[in-house]
Amino acid sequence: MTNSAQPPGPGRPTANAMRRALKRARDGVALDVTEAAVLLQARGADLDDLTASAARVRDAGLDAAGRTGVITYSKSVFIPLTRLCRDKCHYCTFATVPGKLRRDGHGMFMSPDEVLDIARRGAELGCKEALITLGDKPEDRWPEAREWLEAEGYDDTIAYVRAISIRILEETGLLPHLNPGVMTWTDFQRLKPVAPSMGMMLETTSERLWSEPGQPHYGSPDKEPAVRLRVLEDAGRSSVPFTSGLLIGIGETYEERADSLFALRRVARSYHGVQELIIQNFRAKPDTAMRGMPDAEIDDLVATIAVARHIMGPAGNIQAPPNLIAGEYERLIGAGIDDWGGVSPVTIDHVNPEKPWPKLDELAERSAAAGFRLAERLCVYPEFVQRGEPWLDPRLLPHLRALADPETGLARPDAVVEGHPWQEPDEGYVASSGRTDLHRTIDTDGRTSDRRDDFDEVYGDWEALREQAAPGMVPSRIDGDVRAALKQAADDPTKLTDDEALALLHADGPALDALCSVADDIRKTVNGDDVTYIVTRNINFTNVCYTGCRFCAFAQRRTDADAYTLSLDQVADRAAQAWDVGAVEVCMQGGIHPDLPGTAYFDIARAVKERVPDMHVHAFSPMEVVNGATRTGLSIREWLTAAKEAGLGSIPGTAAEILDDEVRWILTKGKLPTATWIEVIKTAHELGIRSSSTMMYGHVDQPRHWLGHFRTLAAIQQETGGFTEFVTLPFIHTNAPVYLAGIARPGPTTRDNRAVTAMARVLLHPHIPNIQTSWVKLGQEGAAEMLRSGANDLGGTLMEETISRMAGSSYGSYRSVEDLVAIAQAAGRPAKPRTTLYGEVPEERQQAALASDGHLPELLPVVEG
Repeated sequence: MTNSAQPPGPGRPTANAMRRALKRARDGVALDVTEAAVLLQARGADLDDLTASAARVRDAGLDAAGRTGVITYSKSVFIPLTRLCRDKCHYCTFATVPGKLRRDGHGMFMSPDEVLDIARRGAELGCKEALITLGDKPEDRWPEAREWLEAEGYDDTIAYVRAISIRILEETGLLPHLNPGVMTWTDFQRLKPVAPSMGMMLETTSERLWSEPGQPHYGSPDKEPAVRLRVLEDAGRSSVPFTSGLLIGIGETYEERADSLFALRRVARSYHGVQELIIQNFRAKPDTAMRGMPDAEIDDLVATIAVARHIMGPAGNIQAPPNLIAGEYERLIGAGIDDWGGVSPVTIDHVNPEKPWPKLDELAERSAAAGFRLAERLCVYPEFVQRGEPWLDPRLLPHLRALADPETGLARPDAVVEGHPWQEPDEGYVASSGRTDLHRTIDTDGRTSDRRDDFDEVYGDWEALREQAAPGMVPSRIDGDVRAALKQAADDPTKLTDDEALALLHADGPALDALCSVADDIRKTVNGDDVTYIVTRNINFTNVCYTGCRFCAFAQRRTDADAYTLSLDQVADRAAQAWDVGAVEVCMQGGIHPDLPGTAYFDIARAVKERVPDMHVHAFSPMEVVNGATRTGLSIREWLTAAKEAGLGSIPGTAAEILDDEVRWILTKGKLPTATWIEVIKTAHELGIRSSSTMMYGHVDQPRHWLGHFRTLAAIQQETGGFTEFVTLPFIHTNAPVYLAGIARPGPTTRDNRAVTAMARVLLHPHIPNIQTSWVKLGQEGAAEMLRSGANDLGGTLMEETISRMAGSSYGSYRSVEDLVAIAQAAGRPAKPRTTLYGEVPEERQQAALASDGHLPELLPVVEG
């Protein structure tokens, strides 16, 4: 292994290269990776030049933030929840083995009493942060860890982290900052309600240091750079204020170090969620494989801080641990840091136990000597305290307000650190509020605005997205043997190869006509000529949502003019009205409202079933299922079981969009990833809860994504048999943020709609027998055309529909039975009512629907007393 501080020689930059890079830094010109690698090697006068310009950048940021001349720190306690880890980093003395823990008289994990004892001592001394650090997924490597968790009643380490965080909040008042290592998107959903901030060091993006034997991260699955970058992205998608950074001097080259900094900047700009970067210098420790490695030099640390400051810009927060810098406080301040990190008067630095924290008086004096006033912050940076939702969960707000200065977002010097209850923001379902008549007035009065007030912040960085989405803006064309593919589709569609399927997805003109004819023939064989429909009512119980889906014009902040939430009585009233006019189903979905408790979904289902016992409840997308599960602390299986007991009959397979994360992370900032969607759907099917399946297309996607989506759905159906139908959802672009930002296409073409409908029939045959087209998105003529292209179902009467209408659909919110029959007749086919599960509709229901048909708009508005 070589030291990252490469020796002078051929690898050193030329004087001209250094001079040019320094001038660009002085002039405030954006650096590239090559220039950053050059500047990382600045020494002597060149380093002085570099740090001077970096300090100016830092000072401009502090001025803009209203913290001129302030350097911050967090008064904390360090809680090593477990020192067991499944990784084997060659420089680490934190991780240990079960035998050593036993010999030293310790358990596999710290007990709650041990944790709370430290937290209480910290609270007594005015600490406000509980830094919870632990090894990665110890139960995956150590049976002893798994046995401890099982004995204590925890499914996994994350469950214990969540539980102990709640106790810290309630019993001590400290704010947990969580460092549990690599986390999944679902882990973030589980932990966000109990911790205002989290963190994980990127360390390096060098694949070499992970993949090659003898390198520091070899044999450590959680140190794969791609895995760690995915964690940072999932934190941003989940709106979690996140700490990350570099560990320098572990064998990386200057080019690799520069690449790591740019990777961190990319994530920070894309999601606006990186609250600070820690630049930490390697210190060799005895009894490790890297004990003979030289420590990272102070010049190396200073140069890296300065380059990090230039790359991250004035708004970035840069930290250096004060116990690892050999007293060089002034040099690091001069290089551009604005934070000292966590400093504890109670506990040691368990990762670097040989390096004691400085005394706070000394830290304040040394900072003052460099012209800076030391100020205490919380574990979550003041910018995020002031941003509030969606970055801070409502359940944490009482804890934060007790400690934060509302003007600055910093810690209040006079704050009393004491426990406060951690609970749902309301004991039950919230009362109604806002524009609760939107289901009716969206068709008459329209939207108040074409976009929500936080358009420029809530969705992430539009410029970064524009670059990411560019390949999908214009669907690529391919050359394929369409004639041979058509023959195969007609003979046996189950044997279509991917190349043949792609050729058909690109078909146009006579070839597209032939494809639609093949699909229609398959439809006739499977379904006959009947066009089915369902008398149903959509009930969107709230549109308050902070998930940040970039295609969605439905979601509003709670303070936006078009925001609303229905009460349980209003939901039940709508269901009762629907039953009176012949409905057999209510379809209920809503935004991810931060104030709705995880049990609210059970309350909604129960309210409908209590009012209308025979109504089928088709409700709660996989995103809502995950939200409910994480809020209640239940597993997905447990939550779905409880929902079924409350009256849930089936779930919509929405929130799928495109089941390809390449497209998914352009379309949505914070929605569940593909793997989690699949997990929810499969679990529901295993529990006997059937679902629809959907695909939204025509935005930043390409036919290859459609093909992958169809293949995924077919594979799930072969395994579970739980899908009732596939629903085509053409992208409605008019008010969609991703379109307004100039990134997405203006929805699919007629060719796209015909090809997708036909290929859904072909590729999902014989697994999913029902293909539904959307009149609310395509209109009457468009829906009739899809019935000639392989579709056999028109969906529902809806009675109210706000999601597509908010997005700009001009086809209304309601179609009568007579209207749906007319669409079927336009396609030359008879129409027939169905139930959610495609069964026969009782005669009484049919008669009720026909008797009320065409009079729904007058009957539906809810009268509020």
